[in-house]
Amino acid sequence: MAFAPQLKIPATYMRGGTSKGVFFHLLDLPVKAQRAGNYRDNLLLRVIGSPDPYQKHTDGMGGATSSTSKTVILAKSDKAGYDVDYLFGQVAIDKAHIDWSGNCGNLTAAVGAFAINNGLVERARIPQNGMVEVRIWQVNIQKAIIAHVPITNGEVQETGDFELDGVTFPAAEVKIEFIDPADAEGAMFPTGNVSDTFDVPGVGSLEATFINAGIPTIFVNAEAIGYKGTELQDDINGDAEALARFETIRAHGALQMGLINDLGEAATRQHTPKIAFVSPATTYIASSGKEVSANDIDLCVRALSMGKLHHAMMGTAAVAIATAAVIPGTLVNQAAGGDVNESVTFGHPSGTLQVGSAAMKDGDSWQVEKVIMSRSARVLMEGQVRIPPITD
Repeated sequence: MAFAPQLKIPATYMRGGTSKGVFFHLLDLPVKAQRAGNYRDNLLLRVIGSPDPYQKHTDGMGGATSSTSKTVILAKSDKAGYDVDYLFGQVAIDKAHIDWSGNCGNLTAAVGAFAINNGLVERARIPQNGMVEVRIWQVNIQKAIIAHVPITNGEVQETGDFELDGVTFPAAEVKIEFIDPADAEGAMFPTGNVSDTFDVPGVGSLEATFINAGIPTIFVNAEAIGYKGTELQDDINGDAEALARFETIRAHGALQMGLINDLGEAATRQHTPKIAFVSPATTYIASSGKEVSANDIDLCVRALSMGKLHHAMMGTAAVAIATAAVIPGTLVNQAAGGDVNESVTFGHPSGTLQVGSAAMKDGDSWQVEKVIMSRSARVLMEGQVRIPPITD
């Protein structure tokens, strides 16, 4: 029996922040995959190697974690004032599903480099040596992002001495500005409050901060759910009962935020909202073995992504943390001691991260102009990804 040959699709495998993903230029995709739909989803699922009941991604480019099961599609932007349109897909590992509901803040750090390398930024805007501002339109959340990409001898500089906790080796620093990061379609605080008390069946009554900034996020106090806030992945990810409890809180929180109409929808919206738990600054040993001192951080934060505790911190969740930290009364602000001005340093499982934010109150609502953080990125491999022929 004859079988059709594999498809060959130009692609770049990149690390951005503490995530990895497969990047595509929109026009390099098969014509049928250049528009949203089942064909595109099935193609990207096959690239990553999902759904995989073994949860290993042995037959694909994914890494079988929420941080490494990601796809990005970039195109030259026709939106005035922007260089590139950035579309992100979070690929489920054991399900045939791609969640297009949110952004990946970590991979944002790699978008600028890809855009420059693939001719999506006008050559006249790229200095021989210096910094170029890549103006990114984030399609998923309809928001502007600016990536400050270093250039050496006319090319993207990827090597450097910038160290990012959660990434093994140093690289060049890429500063990212998330402009007006609050949800474009709704209030920053969807309930109208900076903190709420809500009931979760089987869990109890919890205080929470529901915020739409960077990515919809639910913050709860670590102590209220039986944790210290210094936990590492092994403390939670091997506990099926704990993970189910977190998912129950997340689902009910999504309902509270108006992101879903009934609890059943939460299963098909795994990427958003995120759930995180906070605690006051505490000394602990990070996953790398180094000590994180309470004197060096303002608070501890742990966040879950796609049903598992993240090994570091999602970039978009860091935007939510930075935003909530500077607004009095949020659980994040309270955990940080209540006296946060323009930046906050928090401890996560892999170490620490500093993020800057400036908020102001306009009447009864809060406004955040931008959130700034530093990341790094580099090309891991480029060429062609091969997959068997795809059907709808």
